[in-house]
Amino acid sequence: MMMANMEWRNQTPVSEFILLGFGELPVLQVVLFLVFLVIYMVTVAGNLLIVVLVVADQHLHTPMYYFLGHLSCLETCYSFTILPRVLAGLLTGDRTISVVGCLVQLYFFGSLVGTECYLLAVMSYDRYLAICKPLHYSTYMSDRFCLQLTVGSWLSAFVVVTIIILLMSQLTFCSPNELDHFFCDVAPVIKLACSITHEMELMTFWGSFLFTLPPFLLTLTSYAFIIAVILRIPSPTGRHKAFSTCSSHLIVVTTFYGTLVVVYILPKTKMLQELNKVFSIFYTVLTPLANPLVYSLRNKEVMEALEKTLRNFLTFTNSFCRVK
Repeated sequence: MMMANMEWRNQTPVSEFILLGFGELPVLQVVLFLVFLVIYMVTVAGNLLIVVLVVADQHLHTPMYYFLGHLSCLETCYSFTILPRVLAGLLTGDRTISVVGCLVQLYFFGSLVGTECYLLAVMSYDRYLAICKPLHYSTYMSDRFCLQLTVGSWLSAFVVVTIIILLMSQLTFCSPNELDHFFCDVAPVIKLACSITHEMELMTFWGSFLFTLPPFLLTLTSYAFIIAVILRIPSPTGRHKAFSTCSSHLIVVTTFYGTLVVVYILPKTKMLQELNKVFSIFYTVLTPLANPLVYSLRNKEVMEALEKTLRNFLTFTNSFCRVK
């Protein structure tokens, strides 16, 4: 390791990286651009629509939809962090990004991933209370407690990632400056450093551990209790109704954590390294897209709120046209 670092120190420091992204697929650049553009527009529009519905509709002013609104807001920020740079690279062919720009993207990406891990855990805990302790649900899930859970999820992630990025900003990066990814992820960026990175890698490991294992275990435990309670319901209709309240969240959690485990936790075999970018697409691009689709198409209350909002909008438009 020391010999490798000595070699790096003889290299010239760089001020920008080259995101290789999907450059090995030049024939598909236009197709990829159109696919990612559609995904980006649907993701942003869908998540913003959920935020508007949760704020505007009185029937959605419950802890479950309060957390969903925060998750939709987070997914929108997530898309802004990753996809515009990917789209610009596919459209113009310019795949360079400054070191500062890369660290800024990594800061928001890491903070939002950490926040999402804890928000999904909070949402699973909310479903656990609703299904396993329905009589005490309103007492436990007070407005103040909901606010504390969401603020804690956002602040803790941003504080920890701030420390990591401050440490990373002290590193010197040298050529070759090619980053084999479509965005600035922590492991590929650290590999380009020509400084000693042992402390940085250790801090990153503990940060990743803190924001993946505890919320994952909480989510797993919550659903273990939920499934146990649902299986004890004698009526098939009752079981279906109980499970339908958390099935949408379970789909999002499975997709998100499943791809995170493959990318960050499983041993890096040659096959997994080659598929790393493909799996990364799931939690950076497809999970934010799945959130509005899953929660709207599979949720009766959200669909009713959407229909009500559309009716009110059409009524207002017709009245305005008549007056005019």
